[in-house]
Amino acid sequence: MKPGDLKRLSPFLYEIPKAHRSDMRVPARFYADAELLEAALDDKSLDQLANSATLPGIVAYALAMPDIHQGYGFPIGGVVATAVPDGVISPGGVGYDINCGVRLLGTHLRRDEVAPYLDDLATQLQRNCPHGVGRGGRFPLTQKQLEDVVVNGARWALKQGYATETDLDRTEENGRIAGADPGKISARAYERARDQLGTLGAGNHFIEVDVVDEIFDETAAGRMGLFPGQIVAQIHCGSRGFGHQVCTDYVARFQRVVHQYNIQLPDRELVCAPLSSPEGQDYLAAMKGAANFAFCNRQLLTHLIRGSFADALAGKVDNHGVYQIYDIAHNMAKIEEHVVDGRRMTVCVHRKGATRAFGPGSPVLPDVYRDIGQPVLVPGSMGTASWVLVGTEGSMSQTFGSTCHGAGRMMSRSQAKRQVQGGDLRRDLEARGIRVRAGSLAGLAEEAPSAYKDVDRVIEVVHGAGIARKVARLVPVAVVKG
Repeated sequence: MKPGDLKRLSPFLYEIPKAHRSDMRVPARFYADAELLEAALDDKSLDQLANSATLPGIVAYALAMPDIHQGYGFPIGGVVATAVPDGVISPGGVGYDINCGVRLLGTHLRRDEVAPYLDDLATQLQRNCPHGVGRGGRFPLTQKQLEDVVVNGARWALKQGYATETDLDRTEENGRIAGADPGKISARAYERARDQLGTLGAGNHFIEVDVVDEIFDETAAGRMGLFPGQIVAQIHCGSRGFGHQVCTDYVARFQRVVHQYNIQLPDRELVCAPLSSPEGQDYLAAMKGAANFAFCNRQLLTHLIRGSFADALAGKVDNHGVYQIYDIAHNMAKIEEHVVDGRRMTVCVHRKGATRAFGPGSPVLPDVYRDIGQPVLVPGSMGTASWVLVGTEGSMSQTFGSTCHGAGRMMSRSQAKRQVQGGDLRRDLEARGIRVRAGSLAGLAEEAPSAYKDVDRVIEVVHGAGIARKVARLVPVAVVKG
């Protein structure tokens, strides 16, 4: 893709016209400023965005957020809506880590109260919350129990005493997507999942202790219980090897049958099937099961984090309890209703590295947030700020109720390891007052802040474009990495 191929529609919105390629069914749009546009032109992500505009049944336009970067088939940061029931569903439009997402936990503690005990808190989080490649958890389950998790998601954790009703109320889909079918998931996926509930994994997943640095919307922040100087915690993880296997299985299955549906694609990684087909319905049911697993996974990590705060702070500070603010997904396909070209349609919204951002009044939001819009959680790269936003009317009218999910990579993990020494990075972060607990220095280097775009710049774009609104900025004081 070249700059001359693009049309600027507004200060933060660019378009690849439908006429750019004969196989594009709709235009492709993406949000950026001048610097983020330059970064997007450095890889194949805009070509992937144009490819996604060729999918059968796509409506309106293909979309990408300002944290766009190259992914599998779809760009990461991509949003595509296809008509129901005649459009397609694509595993590459969801991603391998199904329902990778973010959970924000609040406390009533201030930074100065916790500062003397921060090292111990970081150590307790590292000790209590299993992390790293292949690391098993504290909740090994039988096949029957796993099937229960697949169907019930975080509600399984509630039945076991690891969650509260408020936790579920403040989780996207209340922590359980209806329609999951355990029978559509392979034995290999269940084997990989057997001991992975309540584990963080590796890569860009983390548990982080943050301080609320600045408030931008007093009303929304007050509703979430956020205040300057407050200690909060984030979880960023997904469905672990379980979701990866579900995606792997269905990519292979779709590759075997795609030609039976006379679907021609510019990239085999876009492989898809009609949503109404047996393959499409089976994938949707399996994907929902992996999403429920991920909701339950973050819920069990929440239980372990609550225990870590108690271990580190009980008897030292008052009111060390941890409550849930919100939990969102950013790798999912959802059946939703949206207004397209002036009429209400049922569509399948693929959000790959993009976050749901429903505006005020949406009936799916918990009562406490319904009038302010959905909380949106945007983690930064390790050592940089994270953000709390809310969904807007603009996101509903422009992006199928979607916005960005993070900073977005600028270099691959292998590039980052070549350019960054893990030990140097750790010393730099510690010198800035950020406690680091990492499984490996190589893994730390992969997630160096220099490997990512400027998250503050990404936020200014979505705020300026009106597809999310700034509420609060968070800065890290402790991080646990796999």
